[in-house]
Amino acid sequence: MSSKLVYSALTSNVCRACLRTQQVRPGTLRVASLQQPRNRVLRPAFVPVRWHSAPPKGKVYEFQDIQKFSSSPSPDRTLVDVREPAEYEEGYISGAINIPIKSQPDAMFLPEDEFEDRFGFSKPDPEKEVVFYCKSGVRSSAAAQFAKQHGYKDVAEYRGSWLDWQKHGGEATKP
Repeated sequence: MSSKLVYSALTSNVCRACLRTQQVRPGTLRVASLQQPRNRVLRPAFVPVRWHSAPPKGKVYEFQDIQKFSSSPSPDRTLVDVREPAEYEEGYISGAINIPIKSQPDAMFLPEDEFEDRFGFSKPDPEKEVVFYCKSGVRSSAAAQFAKQHGYKDVAEYRGSWLDWQKHGGEATKP
């Protein structure tokens, strides 16, 4: 019984509110979509694109290529794992060196002697090919961009990275 009273009270208030609307006069009616000029919608605009979401400008290697590189290393190519040291120690592609891009983003910008002091091996030669990989391809893309900014000419990526390597049965090397 009380619920009927509440319902009737609510509906009667709504009806009263409906009756209190203002009268519309000619020229005062405005439609929201007509209040703004239409040219705002059609005006060309700059659409920002993150650099690592754009198509790669360098070489991109697949599993078979990296498998060949790891089985027969070349002095003209350096394979760089840019994952963190803990990830690297769990397993890496044979012949790769570890330069963690997340914790050491300035690594490619360091002078050769400071680089060797920090990492324990010599800095990759800017005149030779450098191939980057990480876990899924995001950090390797960033590392490739950093290398290009620092003057490395022959930069490549293994976009599938560690996940693709494991998926295809690539052998994991441990330190």
